[in-house]
Amino acid sequence: MGENGVFADIIAGDTFKYYSDGEWKVSASGKFVPIINPTNKKIQFKVQACTQEEVNKVMESAKSAQKLWAKTPLWKRAELLHKAAAILKDHKKPIADCLVKEIAKAAKDAATEVVRSGDLISYCAEEGVRVLGEGKFLMSDSFPGNERTKYCLTSKIPLGIVLAIPPFNYPVNLSVSKIAPALIAGNSLVLKPPTQGAVSALHMIHCFHLAGFPKGVISCVTGKGSEIGDFLTMHPGVNCISFTGGDTGIAISKKAGMIPLQMELGGKDACIILEDADLDLASSSIVKGGFSYSGQRCTAVKVVLVMESIADSLVKKVNEKLGKLTVGPPENDCDITPVVTESSANFIEGLVMDAKKKGATFCQEYKRKDNLIWPLLIDNVKPDMRIAWEEPFGPVLPVVRISKVEEGIHHCNASNFGLQGCIFTKDINKAILISDAMETGTVQINSAPARGPDHFPFQGLKDSGIGSQGVTNSINMMTKIKSTVINLPTPSYTMG
Repeated sequence: MGENGVFADIIAGDTFKYYSDGEWKVSASGKFVPIINPTNKKIQFKVQACTQEEVNKVMESAKSAQKLWAKTPLWKRAELLHKAAAILKDHKKPIADCLVKEIAKAAKDAATEVVRSGDLISYCAEEGVRVLGEGKFLMSDSFPGNERTKYCLTSKIPLGIVLAIPPFNYPVNLSVSKIAPALIAGNSLVLKPPTQGAVSALHMIHCFHLAGFPKGVISCVTGKGSEIGDFLTMHPGVNCISFTGGDTGIAISKKAGMIPLQMELGGKDACIILEDADLDLASSSIVKGGFSYSGQRCTAVKVVLVMESIADSLVKKVNEKLGKLTVGPPENDCDITPVVTESSANFIEGLVMDAKKKGATFCQEYKRKDNLIWPLLIDNVKPDMRIAWEEPFGPVLPVVRISKVEEGIHHCNASNFGLQGCIFTKDINKAILISDAMETGTVQINSAPARGPDHFPFQGLKDSGIGSQGVTNSINMMTKIKSTVINLPTPSYTMG
């Protein structure tokens, strides 16, 4: 598997190994978890079904390795991250091939994800040197009632073991967005990849292995969530959890105990179109934002809230652009590819049928073949329709017509999600006022929602998440402040 046999060590027979204590291992369970190709619905890969005892050993190894890793000079940690980034980019093809086969990501987008991930690792290494190389120096006489008899030195120290759980849609990029900040900060990292996307993640982990990270600093366990999911998230050895996904995150947050949590749990990103909007820009952004990777993105446009007076024109422009999208297998670089599982396709179909039953207007004929769903714009959606509120995670987009902008803001804020939103208008004053009123973590003005660039802050309100991501925010979240106070026998002041 892979170029020049560089990935030969990560597979035994037809089943991929898991990674622990610097070695690729076969689980004692003798069991595997199948990964179904979304395009042909056949078993594409197999990964180890790790046991709870194997998770315990991973945690033991991670704990002992972290103590030494935290003492590794910051420049050396950065140097190893740069090396891993280069190796990852050098082997983008075999990793991208896995993404195509296990999550049906178009070939060009799969390669882009790998390169973007390498860039993220390198940026994180550089930012880590800056953020972690600085401390604070406070003097006591800045607080009322104190003389200058105390000097306080503060620095950032690692938390310990970070458990990273990425989603299927960006199993490489959203893994390294957790791995790189954890490692540069001096933590050890245990990765539990998603089932769909696990093999891509294992290839990525091997790039860190080839870079020469110390044994135990990075681990990767695969298996059934029912057997090791709760065991991992409630493990007493875990000092921090970074999770990206859906409702599972809410359950994890209730069980995790008193440890830092970083969670991004999905969204119903609203796109508000005002009467003065550039409709060519808005329609292009809606198609890109709502339908790229078949709508399987947390930051996809999930509902269009358009002023009634321009709705017909906007819908016409969107439909014209949808008609140009290619539909088919990811190997052909099609714009719309199969959604990740049959259950996902069934869920999307349920939302579509509910809207149809309740009188929505279908701008295209609803068409589905197995996991492949053709792009569909649903107009005249009303608040009693499930698709007005639920996240389809597929190439289906509802349009709600509004008579005043306050209706759009209300619809956005009535959602239990609050990840991102966007506004299209030529009036920057209106844009700022509406942005301030929208209860979302990020608002894009005259562009579709997006997580990147990867160093931008990325956070959600309400059920969309806990904490903030982005390189600097993640580094800060995966560290804690340590203070050392020097007490002087007499007040000390600079010469004057």
